[in-house]
Amino acid sequence: MSQQRIEVTLAGQKITLATSTEHEPLLRAACVLVDEQIKLAIGGGNRSIERASMMAALKIAGDLIKLQNSDSHQSPSSNVSADEVSRLHAEIRALEDQVDTLMQTLSLPGSPRPIVP
Repeated sequence: MSQQRIEVTLAGQKITLATSTEHEPLLRAACVLVDEQIKLAIGGGNRSIERASMMAALKIAGDLIKLQNSDSHQSPSSNVSADEVSRLHAEIRALEDQVDTLMQTLSLPGSPRPIVP
């Protein structure tokens, strides 16, 4: 699996990420979702990228937990294989790691950056 660099925009900032060709569509979709949630958090009154990003992460994590809980209540006759579920969990962990890295990139030690409209 070869790595490539892609450029995305989160919270109005261009960021370069490394990903495989296979995972690029998922990573781009994840970035769109995260960016939308950050914008919603900003619209809700958060005044720093760090706080808006944390609110977005909490919202997405809550949605993930709700989905995982609903999956655990599905019947065993589900059409999704255990291998597919494991693969998706691995992709989610990889995306969470990338979000953590982005959060570190966006953070300034000691003070949140103001959001410039």
